[in-house]
Amino acid sequence: MKPRQKRLVYIVVALAAVGLAVGLVLNALKDNVSLYFTPTQVYNKEAPIDRSFRIGGLVEKGSMKREGDGLTVHFVITDLKKSLPVVYKGILPDLFKEGKGVVAQGKMEADGVMHASEVLAKHDENYMPPEAADALKKAKSVQ
Repeated sequence: MKPRQKRLVYIVVALAAVGLAVGLVLNALKDNVSLYFTPTQVYNKEAPIDRSFRIGGLVEKGSMKREGDGLTVHFVITDLKKSLPVVYKGILPDLFKEGKGVVAQGKMEADGVMHASEVLAKHDENYMPPEAADALKKAKSVQ
């Protein structure tokens, strides 16, 4: 083999290896990326049904109900336009309260209820995810 042909083989092998590495990284990221949606976007069918995603808004006042096991909680997240029921089994954060900001991560089920695997509450008086704050501002301006 001539030196020129060897160089060409090395370049092709290197490009194939880089392509494979990029493909593996993108595949791993696809499973770990969690998109953020508001209840209105979920209602408009913009959210994936078969993948986990995050939803944020306010916990509707009077919507929180606990089951007898002490761990399963039903509540409703709203962006002041639309509301979405959520079921979570686990220990809620200490700052989780009705009327306060919350982000839940989980999957939508065919019954129209989000089954959350994680619930995050705001960490101080001023915090709210930027997307949720924007959605609430838009909803208030429409009313």
